[in-house]
Amino acid sequence: MGWMNGPVIETARLVLRPPLESDLDDWAEFMADPEAQRYLGGPQPRLGAWRSLMAMAGSWTLKGFSMFSVVERESGRWVGRLGPWQPEGWPGTEIGWGLARHAWGRGYATEGAEAATAWAFDALGWREVIHLIAPENIASQAVAARLGSRRRGPGMLPAPYDTEPVETWGQDRAAWRARG
Repeated sequence: MGWMNGPVIETARLVLRPPLESDLDDWAEFMADPEAQRYLGGPQPRLGAWRSLMAMAGSWTLKGFSMFSVVERESGRWVGRLGPWQPEGWPGTEIGWGLARHAWGRGYATEGAEAATAWAFDALGWREVIHLIAPENIASQAVAARLGSRRRGPGMLPAPYDTEPVETWGQDRAAWRARG
C-alpha cells in the first residue's frame, strides 16, 4: 500500500526503497525497542514512529531524498531504515543507519550504506557524506570505518538533540571513489 516517490536500489541481499505507509508496524516496533534506539534518541511510542515515518516520506517529496526502508530481498522482511538525511539545521549531508535488532550482525548496515552513499554521490551530487555517531556506539563506528569514513572529531546536533554527544565521521566524494 502506498505510493513510492523515489528510486529502488537493490544490493546482493537488500532492497532499499522509499518508506511506505505499510512499513508502519515494523517501523514502530523498531522505534519502540530501547536497545535499537539506544543511540537514536531513545524509544518512541507508535505516534512518534508514525511521525518519523511521515517525515521520511515527506522528505522524499520535498527534498528528493531521505532514508530508505531496508528490506531483505529473499524474505521481503523490513529490517530497518538508512540513507541520506539532512533535516533543518543538520551539520551536513549525512548517510545514517538504524536496523531492527533481528538484523544486527549480518553486515546489512554496511551493505545498505554503501549503496546509499554511492547513490548520494552519483544521483544527488553530494560532495561529502558525514555520519553522526555516539562516542559509545562502537558498532556504528566500525560501519563508518568499513565505508572508508574517518573520525573528524566532535559534532553538534541541532536542538533538541544538542545535549547528546556525537562524533562526526565522514569522507568526500574523491575519497569515496578512490577507495577502490
